[in-house]
Amino acid sequence: MRGTDLLVDAFGRIKETVHSAVLGLSGEELAFRLDEDANSITWLVWHLTRVQDDHVADAAGTSQVWSDDGWDRRFGLPFPAEETGYGHDTDEVSAVRVPSGDLLTGYHDAVHERTLRYLSTLSDDDLDRVIDESWDPPVTLGVRLVSVINDDMQHAGQAGFLRGVVLRRREG
Repeated sequence: MRGTDLLVDAFGRIKETVHSAVLGLSGEELAFRLDEDANSITWLVWHLTRVQDDHVADAAGTSQVWSDDGWDRRFGLPFPAEETGYGHDTDEVSAVRVPSGDLLTGYHDAVHERTLRYLSTLSDDDLDRVIDESWDPPVTLGVRLVSVINDDMQHAGQAGFLRGVVLRRREG
């Protein structure tokens, strides 16, 4: 098995977890927050997808799906197009809302497809290429992609946890 095959599998698991987290929830349920400083499912899925879009595009030397395919306009968020959610405060988290999960999964699926296309162009030797020398040790492409996977899966897991809370509140 090639290293890129493992990366494809990991990004596929993120996609599955994202879809599971939003499936069948209303816009209000997706916006639920445990408290005023917590993140919502909407914000978590938007943010993890923005980070993947941003980091993979940077590594590939391409533009982002977010602006290329008009997702920035479809979401209509009050942020500059380059915003990924890093460092958002409670009001900014609150501003990330969608009418349904279809917008979130549509954007995520588009980023996932672009990610897979990029991974299909790579060899295992490419994963050793240094892409960021500002760190000690310098960051290779493989390390950057694993970092994105790690961050994305943590946020997808948080979204899954919130889904469970939302569903319990629905029942109770």
